[in-house]
Amino acid sequence: MTTHPSRPHRPARRAAVATALALTVGLGVSTQVSAQASVPAPARTATAAPQPVAGTQGQPLTRVADFYGAYIDAKGDYTDPDATLAKALRAHYLTPEFATRLAAWENTNGADGVLRAQNVPTRWTVTDNGAVGMGHEVVVTLTFGSGSTAHTTKLFVLLERYNRVVDIQTTSSR
Repeated sequence: MTTHPSRPHRPARRAAVATALALTVGLGVSTQVSAQASVPAPARTATAAPQPVAGTQGQPLTRVADFYGAYIDAKGDYTDPDATLAKALRAHYLTPEFATRLAAWENTNGADGVLRAQNVPTRWTVTDNGAVGMGHEVVVTLTFGSGSTAHTTKLFVLLERYNRVVDIQTTSSR
């Protein structure tokens, strides 16, 4: 490749300009990836270390965490909530008998029975609360809002011995 004497050879700048032009006309991700390889990455600022999330198949705590995480994601996408997914999650995780009772509770209270609220939480935690009879209780703490207006709700989720939700209450079964 020859360069013009008045213009120094700048491959990184040319790659960046070519990438910007390609993305503008819609050439997509593959062009973006190659451009990222040829253009130096901006310096990163210090951030908190990634926090791991772990689970164990068949454990009540993991089961409830999986359910609430997926359910909140399905309900919480304000631009495009996925009612079909939320319904499928209920069918998978709740016993049919409890689903019927929950629907009645929702009709009476005008709120989502899984969340015990009309809106979607901004954060949640799941804590093991131990065995209860032939089942297991898990505490779900939902945080709504942020800052000085944030408030929390504790839910006690009871699973049967086959790991399906049989009840959600605001008080413990213990």
